[in-house]
Amino acid sequence: MFRTSVVPAAGGRPGWIAVGLLAGVLTAAASHAQTPPTTTQTPTPTPSPPPQQATAQKSPYVFAGDGAVILNFVKPDKTADFELVMGKVKEALSKSEKPERKQQAASWKVFKANEPGPGGSVIYVMIMDPAVKGTSYSVGDILSEAFPSEVQALYKSYSEAYGQPSQNILNLNLVSSLVK
Repeated sequence: MFRTSVVPAAGGRPGWIAVGLLAGVLTAAASHAQTPPTTTQTPTPTPSPPPQQATAQKSPYVFAGDGAVILNFVKPDKTADFELVMGKVKEALSKSEKPERKQQAASWKVFKANEPGPGGSVIYVMIMDPAVKGTSYSVGDILSEAFPSEVQALYKSYSEAYGQPSQNILNLNLVSSLVK
């Protein structure tokens, strides 16, 4: 029997696990899109669920974990629209009198990836660390509170900026902190 030595690839098993996890997240067929804000002026384009179903469904934008990550896949020609709306979200959070909105503003960061996403999309990564538990991170909800007369136009620009898939949402629980 002959033995040959095998040199492990850089990163070894943990590196391959991370690559596999990232590839799975980026290519996931199931994606989430935020529901538009509801106002009395304009009906929502899709029928509303009956009241008993509405209370049973939990918003994917209310986090129960220690942190959260949202991967946003934006059409390349709509990045300015997306960034404009996120600027309005920042403004809404900073001018809010609600303490939970102030906490969100302090821990919510938005990054733009250098690498292209599926179909040439631009990936924006939102990191909430720590997440404000039990508080909605829905862009529509936040814009509705601060800009009730502008919310429909802002949300239209925001929702039309998304490609396919539109978003992947990850609720995170802290396993280990490497901070001293």
